[in-house]
Amino acid sequence: RLFKEANILYWAKSLLKLTYDFIDRCVASSSEPPPFPIPRVRFVEGGLALAYFQGDRKPGGKTGSTRAVFLLEEFIDSDGEDFVKFIHNMDANPLIDYDEYGYDLAVFFSFTQHIQYAKTGKLAFISDYQGSTTLLTDPQILTHPDGHLDIFGDGNIETTVSQFEKEHICNKYCKWPAFGLEVYTSGEEEDELEACADGEDGPEAYADGEEEREN
Repeated sequence: RLFKEANILYWAKSLLKLTYDFIDRCVASSSEPPPFPIPRVRFVEGGLALAYFQGDRKPGGKTGSTRAVFLLEEFIDSDGEDFVKFIHNMDANPLIDYDEYGYDLAVFFSFTQHIQYAKTGKLAFISDYQGSTTLLTDPQILTHPDGHLDIFGDGNIETTVSQFEKEHICNKYCKWPAFGLEVYTSGEEEDELEACADGEDGPEAYADGEEEREN
């Protein structure tokens, strides 16, 4: 199980890098800057640590055989900030409400799913976005049932991918023309929620770390 979790973290970091590479290319090639800051987040560093038997300390144990396996992850120093689950693996939209702390970041994560869905040929994207507003942990990779990519654990809810175009609500990030993304479900209600969120804890709160809290 730990090997699978480490594999998920590895692929989540790769998908997030693909996402930021896409965003940065689009912003650089646009004649106008985006009308919003781009939040910068990353996944924790992590890796497997294996403990081995030294000598025949266990009956029947071979020298050098694996004794235990540990998944080591970077510590999230939240400095009093709440641990937030922004999006869960059964929905491609924000888990938290518009008036809750971190809502706009959850909207941004929903947008990153849109990019990943498009750039992987509609086969996969990151879910279970959770952690602080700068550092994330314990992700899940969701894959399309036709992609034969079910290597990412029990949290891989394949129907979330197959129903993405019907369930995902495109937001201000998705709809910025320079990104060139196909717009799926989009309604006035989402626009109103985004406007409310921008007035409360909009993306400027996350764009350059946590400037607001530091000031």
